[in-house]
Amino acid sequence: MSKRKNELIKVIPLGGVGEIGKNMTVIEVDDEIFVIDTGLMFPENEMLGIDIVIPDISYLIENKDRVKGIFLTHGHEDAIGSLGYVIQKVKAPVYGTKLTLALIKMRLREENVKEEVKYYTVHSDSRLRFGSVDVTFFRTTHSIPDSVGVAIHTSEGAIVHTGEFKFDQSAKGMYTPDIGKMAQLGQNGVFMLLSDSTEAERPGHTTSEEVIANQLSDAFHSSKGRIIVASFASNLIRIQQVFDAAYRNGRKVAVGGKRMQRVNDIAIKLGYLTVEEGVLVSLQEIAEYPDHEVVILTTGVQGEPIEALQKMAKGANKLVKIKKGDTVLITATPSPGLEVLMGKTVDLLYRAGANVLTGNRKVHVSGHGFQEDLKFMLNLMKPRFFIPIQGEYRMLKAHAKLAAQTGVAEENIFIPEKGDVIEYKGDKMRVSSKVTAGNVLIDGIGVGDVGNIVLRDRKLLSQDGIFIVVITLSKKERKIVTGPEIISRGFVYVRESEKLMDESTKLITSIIEKNMARETFEWSSIKQDVRDQLNSFLHEKTKRRPMILPIIMEV
Repeated sequence: MSKRKNELIKVIPLGGVGEIGKNMTVIEVDDEIFVIDTGLMFPENEMLGIDIVIPDISYLIENKDRVKGIFLTHGHEDAIGSLGYVIQKVKAPVYGTKLTLALIKMRLREENVKEEVKYYTVHSDSRLRFGSVDVTFFRTTHSIPDSVGVAIHTSEGAIVHTGEFKFDQSAKGMYTPDIGKMAQLGQNGVFMLLSDSTEAERPGHTTSEEVIANQLSDAFHSSKGRIIVASFASNLIRIQQVFDAAYRNGRKVAVGGKRMQRVNDIAIKLGYLTVEEGVLVSLQEIAEYPDHEVVILTTGVQGEPIEALQKMAKGANKLVKIKKGDTVLITATPSPGLEVLMGKTVDLLYRAGANVLTGNRKVHVSGHGFQEDLKFMLNLMKPRFFIPIQGEYRMLKAHAKLAAQTGVAEENIFIPEKGDVIEYKGDKMRVSSKVTAGNVLIDGIGVGDVGNIVLRDRKLLSQDGIFIVVITLSKKERKIVTGPEIISRGFVYVRESEKLMDESTKLITSIIEKNMARETFEWSSIKQDVRDQLNSFLHEKTKRRPMILPIIMEV
């Protein structure tokens, strides 16, 4: 516990609640701020043209002098993906395990981030002392090694953030959880538990990784042709299983995708991946081996493997094209919004002649705990207050029910929204206020310059296209010099809609002439008239509403 009485404690989720990914939680103890995780999220279907989504950190920027540290629970994109943007605005030291920091440094080099960052390596036995709190860590089981939970020790007891976790009785070595430390935290008194809710709706225990390892090995043994394995770049437990199964079955592994190659190089160098000699070959070398000795391990942009598979199925990948006799193992759950793409990709793979094994065939399992795992964590910690995090609202709700079943008083369970300030003061916990929170959209090198209005325009363009009207006017002579010239893109095919184009031209000419016949007129009012009347006319004729863009030039 903290040496002195803490007067004010706040928990503010800036991301990762009501959504999958973009994890970021702010914990405030008196005047000190601690940030746990700085993740990203892949764009939803309606976010047209957006590359990634990160949390709005306005609150941290306003209070940057009070931020004592950024603590990273593990090396996945949903925990570390937005750090490059955050540290350019909030210059705070970064704490993480050896592998997590190595992946962060790789990512910041890729993003060309020039900021000087103070890195501090932590492990499960680390204890950090700050003004009024201590911070400790405990190892958890996840799909990437060096995953930890974080405990902030206050005078009221520990505030525990689990990170992403599951319990696996067959977990070995670097994947073994610190159950003893978790139980000790519970014995000493957990004031508040913030726990991963991703799989809170699924009953039972998460399937053991041992089962997956055996299934992968069986699939490698029974396949007569090439094997293509699609995985997330940082799912190191699955990548290790692929290397092990390949070695046992006399196959060579070629790694595709720059991100996966870089992650593998780091993990092998640091000892988090073990590859037997002679197993790893380059993609250029696979043609030298018979198909029954080849395994291709692939991922895609941002570590998302589905699009990479689709390119292979369409023959658009220069080095690997799916052919008859290939076996494709999809060992990844698609990000939210990519389920339809996943279905289409599987269809394309079958059309190309491949045999496809997906997560339903037990070649993949979640890295997150199911209901019995979550209840076990709750029973170990025995928290006074409980806040479910890291999941869509229905998952948070399901996790809250599990907490009530394990004995947490319902009035002590808070289901947060992004930006909620959950405040403990004077022996009372309540949602006291709200801070700025939401999505910051990244498009190319633009950060936050694409907002709702731009997305609305993109959606409109994608649905009904654009209708451009170009006119040259003489203000002095009050007449049309050239035009109207009409350019249609994504609305109608001009050559087959000559009548519509002629009628539109006549209408525009009429609007212009009426405006110019007035004593005074402005270009803005002419443009607005063209937009309004043309919009009504085109909708009446086609039941479509294209974006109308009048361009008026003066001579």
